[in-house]
Amino acid sequence: MAYDEELVERIRGVLAPRTDVSERKMFGGLSFMVGGNMACGVAETSLMVRVGPKAYDDALAQPHARLMDFTGRPMKGMVFVDEAGYRDDADLARWVQRGVDFAAFLPAK
Repeated sequence: MAYDEELVERIRGVLAPRTDVSERKMFGGLSFMVGGNMACGVAETSLMVRVGPKAYDDALAQPHARLMDFTGRPMKGMVFVDEAGYRDDADLARWVQRGVDFAAFLPAK
């Protein structure tokens, strides 16, 4: 499955100041790991964000966010954000930060 290389580059730019970021192919796309834990990623043209169970309902209530359900079942704690929700650099940075906040909260792997 192909993914949006331009979006990947934009996310790399947001995460560039961090020293604990790695990349891994997952979910048919590319995921960004913080301390070994998935924070966000790209699948096709959708931004994937791991917000965790406590922030899940709030994340889904945001414009252009939807269930991450490519397996046929929603993945609790993870959302897809459609292109309109990350078109602006500030919006992308906010979504990426949501993922970073959750991944950084978890024990490093």
